[in-house]
Amino acid sequence: MTYASAFQNVISNPSQIPLGVEKSFIRQLAPLQHGPERPQERPPHTQHVDWASMFPNEVILHGPTNRKVVSLTFDDGPDDVWTPQVLDVLKRFNVKGTFMCVGRRIQQNPEVLRRIIREGHVVGNHTWNHPNLTKISLEEVRNQIQSTSNEIHRLAGVRPVLFRPPYGALNLDVIHEIMSLGDKIIYWNVDSLDWAGLTARQVSINILAHVGPESIVLQHSAGGKGESLLDTVQSLPYTIQTLHKEGYHFATVPQLLNVKPFR
Repeated sequence: MTYASAFQNVISNPSQIPLGVEKSFIRQLAPLQHGPERPQERPPHTQHVDWASMFPNEVILHGPTNRKVVSLTFDDGPDDVWTPQVLDVLKRFNVKGTFMCVGRRIQQNPEVLRRIIREGHVVGNHTWNHPNLTKISLEEVRNQIQSTSNEIHRLAGVRPVLFRPPYGALNLDVIHEIMSLGDKIIYWNVDSLDWAGLTARQVSINILAHVGPESIVLQHSAGGKGESLLDTVQSLPYTIQTLHKEGYHFATVPQLLNVKPFR
């Protein structure tokens, strides 16, 4: 049976859909500076630079070995609609994830942030309001990162060491600024494209078709104004179960890299 046909069997069975998923309700969240996810903010493919080869210890695409371990990462939260549903699925399958959080949403949803940490997940820094860092001053870059780190520390008593740039947008000056703060830049080597309006079936197939040992998978736990992440929530059970059957285990990004999760 193919991934596509097997997933269709799962998703057509309501018992496989996590409890609490609201199919008809999409909460309107305050719009962020640039999105949060907009294709036009991502660098054109012809302009992609292999930053990980240039900065192998600072810009991370995947784990360093060949273990059958996968890290699930979730950007742009926390909100109080989709992030709790993602957390419910991860709790159901005893999987720990890594949540790259936006400062303004942390400020709006402090209890969800605390839940993420309380349930054993790792929180990373995804800027204060999701700008393209290559389009703002270096002073603003530093402020975006430090303000978010300070808010996480204020609410949860920890400071993240992981940083993910919105849209994956970097240049040399931005990289050096992030390095000066002592953060590790966490990219990914599997993009679920769950932000692009795909179905749950398509999201799961995207992940399973590209995942490999020590992959870092990009997903989302919150969206832009009016954006549904039902596809993310519904795809997770099948993705997790399939990878388990294939002998994969799950780890947070710090576990994958053997680094401390917080300062």
